Amino acid sequence: MNIYSRKQNLKLALFVGAVLVAVAVFWYSSNLVKKLSRQERDRIEMWAKAVSEIQNVPSETLFTILESNSTIPVILTDSTDNVLQFRNLNERKSHNPDFVKESLKRMKEIHPPIVIELPDNMQQFVYYDDSVLLTSLFYYPFVQIGVTALFILVSYLAFSSSRRAEENQVWVGMSKETAHQLGTPISSLVAWVEMMKLRDEDSKLIAEVSKDVKRLETITERFSKIGSEPVLQPVDISTMIAGAVDYLKLRTSGKVTYYTELFESQVLVPMNITLFEWVVENLCKNAIDAMNGKGSILIVLTDKVEKVFIDITDTGKGIPKHLQKTVFKPGFTTKKRGWGLGLSLAKRIVETYHQGKIFVKNSEADKGTTFRIILKK
Repeated sequence: MNIYSRKQNLKLALFVGAVLVAVAVFWYSSNLVKKLSRQERDRIEMWAKAVSEIQNVPSETLFTILESNSTIPVILTDSTDNVLQFRNLNERKSHNPDFVKESLKRMKEIHPPIVIELPDNMQQFVYYDDSVLLTSLFYYPFVQIGVTALFILVSYLAFSSSRRAEENQVWVGMSKETAHQLGTPISSLVAWVEMMKLRDEDSKLIAEVSKDVKRLETITERFSKIGSEPVLQPVDISTMIAGAVDYLKLRTSGKVTYYTELFESQVLVPMNITLFEWVVENLCKNAIDAMNGKGSILIVLTDKVEKVFIDITDTGKGIPKHLQKTVFKPGFTTKKRGWGLGLSLAKRIVETYHQGKIFVKNSEADKGTTFRIILKK
């Protein structure tokens, strides 16, 4: 199991744990709300009974019961909904008859009334609302989970930002060090080539060595640009793709066929050619590995008004759906050799330096994969 699979499993375990905690909080709070609700109804029933009894036999005890309700909003009405008495409504609004009627309407929807039987078959009705405490307790789990989720989100964003900053420093440091380390042997090779020319060595040998030195200089330039802010210039996208494909054809087995569908007219895109050719090379080399060195690669350009789409399609083994985002992670590879940095570098060059987008457009097992790059014109 690789690091990204373990990471996904850890995220799943944390999510399941969070759900279980949330369910436990809701269950516990729900039980508390039910218990408190039953207690409040018992208190209102006692209050209603005191109202009924005090009309017949006034007593200090009954008055005490009536006065004891200082938290539960309650309205006493007759059989025709005339308000006879109310308690614990909003002090500033309770003088408004319309507010009292609205409160009565709401109470009817919340709880069934408590009926007070009076002589001569008369009835009175007690309506009540939940107390502030009960209402607060009902919403408490939502507030608690919301605050916790917000804290986790802020912590995650801060951690991710710190991690990305650290990754950037690693990339920059590694790139600059690689460029620096390559600089010395390249300078030495350039000197040896010049000496070979002075000694009239085999011209074909000199030409081949010069090509390799030029290639090393290009690689060094790429790494040096990764470690600094690259300069973007308007480039004809079709010319750039054609040049990259021509370069790859000379260094690829004859078993791999390249096809291109380019623009007939010039379409300019701001880019750094040195870095973007690296993206095309990495994607094509990745495609060749996926095809086991035999198949075809199709590169299609599409003009979308303000953007350009670059689709690179191979006839390889495909990428499983659950790995289509993971393939861009540093170090991820399914090959026995390699560091798993090719697609990660491609993503960084496209999205960080060119403000574009790269992703797996589609992929089918044993049929192939299409990577899409989106760039602004």
